[in-house]
Amino acid sequence: MSVHDRATAAVLAQMMFAADGVLFGVGVAYVAYRSIRKYAASASALRKIRDAPSVLPSDLRSILTDGDDSSSSDPDAGESSSSNGGGRLVIVRGSVEVKSAAEKANWKALMGNSLVASNASGEKGVILQISQTCIYNEWKGVFGWTTDLRNTIAGSLKEQETSSTRMVPFILVEGAKWPQSDYFVVNMEGSNHPLPLTTVYQHLQPITATPYTFLQAICGLEYPVGMLYEEKILPLGKDVTAVGICSLKNGGFEIKSSKDLPYFLSALTKDQLVADLSFKTKVLMWSGLVFGTVAIGILSYSVARNWTKYKDWRSQRRTQQQNNSTRIARESSNEEVLGEEAEAIPDGELCVICLMRRRRSAFVPCGHLVCCQRCALSVEREIAPKCPLCRQTIHSSVRIYDS
Repeated sequence: MSVHDRATAAVLAQMMFAADGVLFGVGVAYVAYRSIRKYAASASALRKIRDAPSVLPSDLRSILTDGDDSSSSDPDAGESSSSNGGGRLVIVRGSVEVKSAAEKANWKALMGNSLVASNASGEKGVILQISQTCIYNEWKGVFGWTTDLRNTIAGSLKEQETSSTRMVPFILVEGAKWPQSDYFVVNMEGSNHPLPLTTVYQHLQPITATPYTFLQAICGLEYPVGMLYEEKILPLGKDVTAVGICSLKNGGFEIKSSKDLPYFLSALTKDQLVADLSFKTKVLMWSGLVFGTVAIGILSYSVARNWTKYKDWRSQRRTQQQNNSTRIARESSNEEVLGEEAEAIPDGELCVICLMRRRRSAFVPCGHLVCCQRCALSVEREIAPKCPLCRQTIHSSVRIYDS
């Protein structure tokens, strides 16, 4: 680890453990909150997938006909019924075929014209995804600390991958019985789920260095070193599992993705999907519990430590205020004593207790002016304060000022 990396790590550690780890505890609590939210969504999706019927394309008609009455009332069964038929969450296993094969009579002859082909390999399929990923490298040059700061705050601000997708309408069929069996159309609108694509072409093209690249390297900035070009397709005949809302539309079956589920098209079977999602759910549950427990412990420790520090601060402040008031009173009394000692005090005006200072305080209720202010205060603090002259019980004393 370089010097800049160690300095950045030290600054981050100081920030995280500031105020006895409050910021670190809040960060762990946020991670626990996100894990719990993902666990709730994953558990709900697992319950829906586990309860959803797993059928073949030829069984869809009976499943949707039997579920028309219950699909609109059961929220876990799918979306509400549409105008052309009821929608229900189903899991269907089938083979990929182009939609034109079901719409045209001579489907074997016309099928090839309706596919999208890879530019490099020539492979054809119903979905073609072309992606270009720029691979960056960095050399910590003269101003390499700028890279550490940018990575710490926001990371790289450049787009490192661009992709384009082309597709044609396609269906899922029951491979052994096609074209006599039923089929259903796959509606890809609004779906952001991962697709079970097959890589047919991959090429890494190095990027020629330029004077600007050399300047980026000297300043410690990221500079491109290569471009990865990939082409992926969804080929015909591939067995995939569709998990979504199936309904009747224009006399045929159509399946759409559900935003509440993490899968739409997958190469896994239902049992494999349930096992995979069950494992992810358990991981999220335990991570939420662990991070939540750690966050509660850190925040509880931080609150206790900061409360103790606050009480100590209040006690020190109160003691300091008392010391300051005592010091001010002592200084004022000393100044008064010095002033009185500097002048000649007649014997009849001296305090009857200390015989050093002038009589300044009169006792209440007797009204005798026989003590200085300091001695009057000491008499008041006695358990049974009495006037030194008449021995009458006193309540307080009053400072008397000369006009």
